[in-house]
Amino acid sequence: MNIIVVGCGKIGTAILDTLLSEGHNVTAVDSDPAVIDEITNIYDVMGVCGNGTDCEVLQQADVGSTNLLVATTHSDELNMLCCFLARRMGARHTIARIRNPEYNDQSLGFMKDQLGLSMSINPELLTAQELYNLLRLPSAANLETFSGRNFEMVELALKSDSVLNGLSLLELRKRCPANFLVCAVRRGDCVTIPDGRFVLKDGDHVILTAAFSEIQKLLKSLGLMKKHARTVMLLGASRTAYYLAKMLLKSGNSVKVIEKDIHRCEEFGQHLPGATMICGDGSSQELLLEEGIRSTDAFVSLTGMDEQNILISFYASSQNVPKVISKVNLPQMNAMAQRLGMDSLVSLPKAVTNVVSRYARALENSLGSQMETLYKLLDGKAEALEFIVKADFPYCNTLLKDLRLKENTLFAGIIRKRKTIIPSGDDCILAGDRVIVVSTGKRLGALLDVMS
Repeated sequence: MNIIVVGCGKIGTAILDTLLSEGHNVTAVDSDPAVIDEITNIYDVMGVCGNGTDCEVLQQADVGSTNLLVATTHSDELNMLCCFLARRMGARHTIARIRNPEYNDQSLGFMKDQLGLSMSINPELLTAQELYNLLRLPSAANLETFSGRNFEMVELALKSDSVLNGLSLLELRKRCPANFLVCAVRRGDCVTIPDGRFVLKDGDHVILTAAFSEIQKLLKSLGLMKKHARTVMLLGASRTAYYLAKMLLKSGNSVKVIEKDIHRCEEFGQHLPGATMICGDGSSQELLLEEGIRSTDAFVSLTGMDEQNILISFYASSQNVPKVISKVNLPQMNAMAQRLGMDSLVSLPKAVTNVVSRYARALENSLGSQMETLYKLLDGKAEALEFIVKADFPYCNTLLKDLRLKENTLFAGIIRKRKTIIPSGDDCILAGDRVIVVSTGKRLGALLDVMS
């Protein structure tokens, strides 16, 4: 497809990079000539320097023949205006980044209708939801949800003392009464969809799927269950911290926010009266100790600097905080964080690219299924996709054992009328089902793409 990305900061560049990797024709638009020079030197894209709300700039980017325009400038208002003009000039679909909390309440639906937006994305809100899910199940290194939380995908990072080390998946199944499926394992740089003979070892990152209650049963039976995070310390009064603190306070959690900017502290205190605000330098070990880091259930580092987030999170882990999460936006920083033992990492660009990738693929493919969710797993080496099965899907009512699947693909789950099914060969897919598929090395756009 022909896609235009307006605004090539961290988020825009991540979107651009992902869309190019999926084979789309991408045009980059930014008002900074240096940014356009850098983008066109690194990526095989056409670059247009100018304001995305200028009709001549949009014409130069050939907006009239574009399938999708994504506006991710620093300004919500510019993004909305850019999308409005693009629709009027012939763009078929538009996505705007809208971050302001005031726009993400009741007025958002009205604005989307009036501006002709196909979708709005809020990186900070998406990231806050991911953080909230992780704090809900602290034993997980990462957690993704499907079908309104009826089905979940959990990543476990195996330490040297893990009870899973040396167990084959068959032995794990016999030992645990829970209904679950191990659907992918990353060992080093290699990702495998394992069979029952696969033996787990120290350092593996294991992806398993189940209903939430079954995941809890599994973790309890293995002695891996950590207590729910009731007291949470947040470092940095960012937009992400605001959304997360709001979710946590609504759930009855105790929230403490450390921020060195007095004006941000005062603003946070006004909007979140239930949170405890501490004005100070969160990189100070003395301050963290004074504020009770050793007695907190969870620590989340959300400053604007990846390096600072990693180092302070490392210190929090050294103080035996049960759950430590760090925001790391730059992909090249992930490896360093993981070498320091930081397994729970969140990223604003990753949260957005999952959503945009899903939307772009859904535009291309519609036969027999409708894509609802897409997650990049294990540093992008695997994907999990949720499809709604339509009545015209040609393999409805066919036993799974009679289907021929492409290599490195797996049916990881079926949700049928809110009932979670971990599929076996004797199950089948019915119209209306939600089907979860895991794949490595494949770009799936429709459920039919799974078939060989």
